Amino acid sequence: MALLRYVKTMEQVRKAAEANPEFLSSTIRSVRARYETDAAVAHALLPKPLEPIERPEISLVLSHIAMQITPAFTFEIGAGTVGVMSRYEGVVGAYLVTMPMTTEAAVVGGRETFGEPKKIAQMDFTREGDRITATVARMGVTYIELTGTIGRSLGPREFTDYAYCFKALPAIDKTRGFDGDPLLVRLEWQQKHETVHAVDGDVILRESPLDPVVDIPVRRLVTMEYEEGTTRSGGKVLRSVPGEWLLPFIHGRYDDMSGDGIELAV
Repeated sequence: MALLRYVKTMEQVRKAAEANPEFLSSTIRSVRARYETDAAVAHALLPKPLEPIERPEISLVLSHIAMQITPAFTFEIGAGTVGVMSRYEGVVGAYLVTMPMTTEAAVVGGRETFGEPKKIAQMDFTREGDRITATVARMGVTYIELTGTIGRSLGPREFTDYAYCFKALPAIDKTRGFDGDPLLVRLEWQQKHETVHAVDGDVILRESPLDPVVDIPVRRLVTMEYEEGTTRSGGKVLRSVPGEWLLPFIHGRYDDMSGDGIELAV
């Protein structure tokens, strides 16, 4: 009898969905930073119907994640999120501008399931004593670096971290925008941190033509923290949106070679 693994029974499909790594509990070490940027930049980054919050803040998190696929197999990845803080129907969360990841499986699953703006990148997460350094590099450029000294304990904490992204299919006919209306998705990351420490550190952004996070300048570091614990992810579709709302932003999840952008008075 031959085995054909490109096809599953519906029972196998159900079991595979239950074992999807996107929804498994994971242990995580992170450096979490929040910084103020220019108000004009923060506002310009947000597609409708997302609204800016009172202060123009950027959330930047770099993590080492270990997902327990089976008792005998742990899947380890580096993961990052860069997002501008926003609000939709009263719920504050980061609109995700870019999400560097170290593995194809993490990129494909997040993009196709949730519409997350993930890209494969090289990431390094190092702790030596009280010194912590986390970096992201693509195409030979280290364009994000978080570095600092771990300080006082802030105690354990539990919370749900919200983020927004759009699930969308760019049209085969480029003049049409999308093959169907994009969907606004709210991600829900259930965080349980056994260890949280303040970090005295810096956020360093460097020029990269394909990952231009340096265009979102650091004006004031609000917080930086080191955390260890567990996380569990999920999300839901909130609504569809007209394609023209998202079209000026969608290129950001790809390697855009044009170098084009809008001019802002800041």
